[in-house]
Amino acid sequence: MDVLTHGLASYSLTRAISPRASRATLLAAVLAGTTADLDQVSAYAGPSAFLAWHRTATHSIVGTLVIVGIFFGAASLITRNKPNVDAIRTVFLALLAACLLHVAMDLTQNESVQLLWPFRTPRYSADWVAHFDLWILLILLAGALLPQLLALVTEEIGAKSKAPRGRIGAVLALLAVFVYIGARFVLHGDAVAMMEARTYRGELPRRVAAFAESGSPFHWRGLVETERAFHDLDLNLVAGSSFNPDAAVVYYKPEASASLDAARATESVRRFLAAAKFPKATVEKTNTGYRVQLRDLAQQREARSGPRVIAIVETDPNAKILSDELAWDQKM
Repeated sequence: MDVLTHGLASYSLTRAISPRASRATLLAAVLAGTTADLDQVSAYAGPSAFLAWHRTATHSIVGTLVIVGIFFGAASLITRNKPNVDAIRTVFLALLAACLLHVAMDLTQNESVQLLWPFRTPRYSADWVAHFDLWILLILLAGALLPQLLALVTEEIGAKSKAPRGRIGAVLALLAVFVYIGARFVLHGDAVAMMEARTYRGELPRRVAAFAESGSPFHWRGLVETERAFHDLDLNLVAGSSFNPDAAVVYYKPEASASLDAARATESVRRFLAAAKFPKATVEKTNTGYRVQLRDLAQQREARSGPRVIAIVETDPNAKILSDELAWDQKM
């Protein structure tokens, strides 16, 4: 998810579990809870580095523990011998909870996470929530700001409370986000079942996926793979809405060829395929042979989550590899 949403979620969780936490602990939790997204800077090192580091190391279990350790060590050094600081246990729990929440929230998204880096390469995603979800952001904002406004109103009328501010609002906001994501989980299942029950240009689906759209929980993007093509669909789950598989945008698969087989064996394509959900290849004839390009159809509408990487392979007419590289997708 976006950095603002992660920051608000870290703030709310810290308020919920440690309502008397100091501002220093709150700030540390918010910073720790957003640090994982520093992997975005790998884009400045090029597409190869971005593919290797984006949503891998800092979004893994190992990376999460490292981030917690760094912030906990820094907090311990800064607050050493200072009076009126939070207990070590409070600080550690706040940092750990914020970092774990970051990874948990990102696992619900369309974009996958290499959770078991560096031990295993598979990536995981639930596809319930888009990279930016306005409703989650508004819920967390309300949970953070409304208690402060109510406290100001209470002080204006002369009533003062000794209870810590924000805990109830934070708990209610987190519960509301949990319910909202749970509802998206149910809708995701409905979208998948709807697509699995139909045929597409006379073919049965081999693979089906539903991806969340940010605007409405009832609007989803569907991708269906059949034997000959990929079908890109807009799904409306509002009661009474119709579903027409023939309205899909169809991307036909290229015919089998020696150049395509050779491209799949290159290091660039192997790395790309390890991260892609719905890789779509195109084969074009060039003056020197053939150009094979691979894109991930699952990422075509996720413009908010960052740049997109494609794999490009050049071969001669006899399918001998001339070059292979990872590049930025200029069509995005």
